Amino acid sequence: MTRPTVAVLFGGRSSEHGVSCVTAGGVLGAIDRERWNVVAIGITPDGQWTVASDDASAWGIVDGAMPVVGTSGETVLPPFGASSSEWRVVGADGAVRSLGTIDVVFPLLHGPWGEDGTLQGLLELVDVRYVGSGVLASAMGMDKQFMKIAFRDAGLPVTPDVVVTAHRGVEEQREDIVALGLPVFVKPARAGSSMGISKVTSWDQLEAAVAHAQEHDPKVLIEAAVVGREIETAVLETATVLLTSPPGEIVTQGDHAFYDFEAKYLDADGAALLCPTSLEPAVAELVADVAARAFRAVDGAGLARVDVFVTQDGSVVVNEINTMPGFTPSSMYPRMWAAAGVEYPELVQTMLEVALARPVGLR
Repeated sequence: MTRPTVAVLFGGRSSEHGVSCVTAGGVLGAIDRERWNVVAIGITPDGQWTVASDDASAWGIVDGAMPVVGTSGETVLPPFGASSSEWRVVGADGAVRSLGTIDVVFPLLHGPWGEDGTLQGLLELVDVRYVGSGVLASAMGMDKQFMKIAFRDAGLPVTPDVVVTAHRGVEEQREDIVALGLPVFVKPARAGSSMGISKVTSWDQLEAAVAHAQEHDPKVLIEAAVVGREIETAVLETATVLLTSPPGEIVTQGDHAFYDFEAKYLDADGAALLCPTSLEPAVAELVADVAARAFRAVDGAGLARVDVFVTQDGSVVVNEINTMPGFTPSSMYPRMWAAAGVEYPELVQTMLEVALARPVGLR
């Protein structure tokens, strides 16, 4: 039988470009090349789609530097319409060659212009199957304001917050912000990987924290801090059932006041994942139930990581859902599944099979 072709798509225009590249390295190294033809497509920081190396070792962190997609001199063009499944490459000289048919795309972009429903919309327009959530779930998963609206509507507990926009700034909402109490976390509403987040312990730090978040997104979320344990759960949708992993607990170490970008990606000793956790069985079961409900609340598909806080009295408060979580072999998502006996290549294979079998169009 002819092997299906998967396009691993990564990089992108967001501030999480490098994280996306590292994630792609993990996936490229895990795909079974005897079962899949693999095409690597990178998106440069300025948005050019280009042919990239499918060698996993090309996309690692070297001496603390994140990898970057550079132009190959060739531009990749997706199909022009739903009636064609052929992808093309335009060379530097303008010559066009066929890249062949892509059966399924594994979109590994993080942040805006990729994880937020924009890429998913493009693929929907041309009837290309892809791994992960669709347009609406991806958009809500990226925008913390509307994510929390969906969670509240589903009856899930979330942290109190105030949204700062160009139309409603800090001064107009200062009374509501102060009512949150200290400390608060200030974060970009549409960014991930803990970029642009500050912990504010004094109100004279607020303006600087908002300005820092706005370097990543003009819309900013100010959230009340939750005193509790930071717990993550990996969600995996198979062809027949929705699965949740054993919960994992994030414990920051060293000089990190919270689970920031450096602790996640650059400091090998910045955080520890405890999996299994010491949660009481009833609390662990509640965490799993909340994770599944959060996934359904945004109409997720394929995979997600749900982050919650467990307070001292055993209550669970949802922090956020990541519809395309970091997916390197050392990332929390595959490590939690490894604790359940599901290894990285098996995860990748399941996701590709589910995406390939999923119909295109409305469903």
